Amino acid sequence: MNYNNAFSQGDWVEYLKTKEKDLMSIRVDLEFDLIKPNYKNLLIIGTEYKGCLKNGFPNDEGLEELYTFSDSTEIILNKITKSKLVGIITYKCIGLDIYYVKDTTNIRKDLENLYARDFSNTQKYIYIKKDKSREYFYTKLFPQNLSPDFFMDQEYLIDLAKAGDKLDDKRKVKHWMYFRKNNNRQKFSKNVKALEFQIDSVIDIQKDKYPYQLQISNENLVDPKSIFELTNLMKVLVKSSNGIYGGWGIEAKLED
Repeated sequence: MNYNNAFSQGDWVEYLKTKEKDLMSIRVDLEFDLIKPNYKNLLIIGTEYKGCLKNGFPNDEGLEELYTFSDSTEIILNKITKSKLVGIITYKCIGLDIYYVKDTTNIRKDLENLYARDFSNTQKYIYIKKDKSREYFYTKLFPQNLSPDFFMDQEYLIDLAKAGDKLDDKRKVKHWMYFRKNNNRQKFSKNVKALEFQIDSVIDIQKDKYPYQLQISNENLVDPKSIFELTNLMKVLVKSSNGIYGGWGIEAKLED
């Protein structure tokens, strides 16, 4: 699949989730939720990739393997039927392209011939099922949360995962907060200390719009679900003290 062209023609987002303690990347075209093409058949095709990081994500070599595989599949599909690529999953050194197609006649036979001819040295996957209600799209691909806050957290985590971070442990998570009044900062500090957060730094910058600044941290799980719950908690606590949340950060743990 020409991924750049595919993404430019839709409304693609990417997010991470944890499945059986391993990271899964899901890219999905939200546009498919709005358009109503007469494509009632689910097609999932995939392959293992050798260029694989320890966390299961593809390295540059793995991405090239996936692009070649997907481009070849697209050529075959375009000859058979109308189709719509709606999602891409990478998980444990496997890449899956998720399509909805109008007609399934000859799809399995023609794809198996392609894979036997050009991709005989890797494990391949072909799954075809009638799916009029788009159940797979909504239960397996469509994000449960579409808020800007969710995708802001995801953007940082995705960068770490693509660099090789497993995001499967506890580590120090830092947070930054800003307040207009010192008594608001003091109130917030008292609340987070009760939750076993550590106050790392207290800074006053008098010419700033929010002069009373604070950095805190604690040991926390850094998988996508845990981070989103943690940052939501921080935003609620900061808002209750009339402050603003400045974001979070962790030290990356990348493969050697």
